[in-house]
Amino acid sequence: MDFWEYLDSRHQQLLTDAWQHASAVFQCMVLATVLGVLIGVVTYRSGWAGNLATTTTSTILTIPSLAMIGLLVPVVGLGVPPTVIALTLYGLLPIVRNSIVGLRGVDPTLVDAARGIGMSGPMRLVRVELPLAWPPILTGIRVSTQMLMGIAAIAAYASGPGLGNEIFRGLASLGSKNALNQVLAGTLGIIILALLFDAAYVLIGRLTIPRGIRV
Repeated sequence: MDFWEYLDSRHQQLLTDAWQHASAVFQCMVLATVLGVLIGVVTYRSGWAGNLATTTTSTILTIPSLAMIGLLVPVVGLGVPPTVIALTLYGLLPIVRNSIVGLRGVDPTLVDAARGIGMSGPMRLVRVELPLAWPPILTGIRVSTQMLMGIAAIAAYASGPGLGNEIFRGLASLGSKNALNQVLAGTLGIIILALLFDAAYVLIGRLTIPRGIRV
């Protein structure tokens, strides 16, 4: 059976795995974005707090993904929980770092002007600082998503959802007639999903970032 015949015979299962993979990454990116931006907002005004946040999230990223999931399994069990926790933690660093950089890069004169017209601190943050810091934050989200697309495949080790199951099945049956097809199908599926997500972020950037700021 060649690769195209394999795709034709397994397309329903591959589509299900691809949907689960994309859904897991999307949900974890939402969690990572909320947590990452919140950490950035809390720490960007303080040099030591910002450095601590960046160092902590950098340290998390140095833990091998297989080890991270293996350590989580005895605590939260198999399946979705270790996948969500691991992916959310791995997605934090680019978002936290870019949130801090973006917020610190906002022109102080604009913040002073907002203060001068009577805006409160939270209002200045929501209406002035975060919109101006959005381009680097979005870049951090894009980087995190590309990382998580690949890392999510490791979740199959703990019975997690996604295309990693296809890759692991192929690796476990090396030498069989469809082993290479399974690994190739899972890998190409992840690459295609990553490209689709990145294209969506480009579109979001064009819709949400004013042309003057993009330039």
